Amino acid sequence: MTASRRWVCPPAWRDLAPFLGAGLMLSLCGILGGCVSSSDVSGSSSSSNRLARSPDSQDLVTASDETDHARRARIRLELASAYFAQGQSATALDEVKRALAVDPELVAGYNLRGLIYASLGEPVLAESSFQRALSLRRDDADVLQNFGWFLCQQRRYEEALRQFKAALASPGQREPQKTLLAQGICEARKGDWGAAEKSLLASYELDAGNPATAVNLAEVLLRLGQPDRARFYVQRVNQTAEWVNAQTLWLAARIERRRGNRDGTNEWGQQLRTRFPGSREAAAFDQGRFDE
Repeated sequence: MTASRRWVCPPAWRDLAPFLGAGLMLSLCGILGGCVSSSDVSGSSSSSNRLARSPDSQDLVTASDETDHARRARIRLELASAYFAQGQSATALDEVKRALAVDPELVAGYNLRGLIYASLGEPVLAESSFQRALSLRRDDADVLQNFGWFLCQQRRYEEALRQFKAALASPGQREPQKTLLAQGICEARKGDWGAAEKSLLASYELDAGNPATAVNLAEVLLRLGQPDRARFYVQRVNQTAEWVNAQTLWLAARIERRRGNRDGTNEWGQQLRTRFPGSREAAAFDQGRFDE
């Protein structure tokens, strides 16, 4: 487990429901919400996981070069990440504090601490942690990305978009599709549907197999009045059993209704009722609340 590569979804950020299973999840629930979820956070890489050049030789620093000091900090941070992924924010915070006590300049520690404080409803402390991480490494792609997402949750959209832009330009950026996904969702929350379409399309072109990107793109296209294009993306998700949830079926029903396809609307609605009878999406279908 590599704590430094975790973009964990604070339990309090539930606007975007968990969707991708294992792996960093920027999920669904319409793009107007927002959450970065956890498990293998392939989207947030930390600097501590990158090979660096030793200051006193031309060799690359690898695990065999790890000092006892660095190893203790890394283990604490891995524990913190694991606890946070399980929703145990207080315990995770304790472990982060221990990691930072060992290494006060651990960028990944401040990055994770920012996410934990955000999940605990402490935005001032969260922002301070992200700022501290950036003071130590101002072009860290993961910190910029996570800080941008945090700012988006605070509805500080312009500031958030600046962070995403910086993350995409960072020399350490290795998975731009995840930052583009976060950026697209944030632009949609801001109401800039055209920009959101552009960002999400760019993310999709880099990773067409990410269902979160496909669903969010379909939502944006529906809002832009392009249901036929939206249909293409949501169908790709609903054709894969493990990706289907109440939100994807509800989106498909809304798209078919916008297309004027009554039979298709009812077909998706019936699947929604049958498979997720207690969901708010099924209730919305039964009450005809298609335009909310």
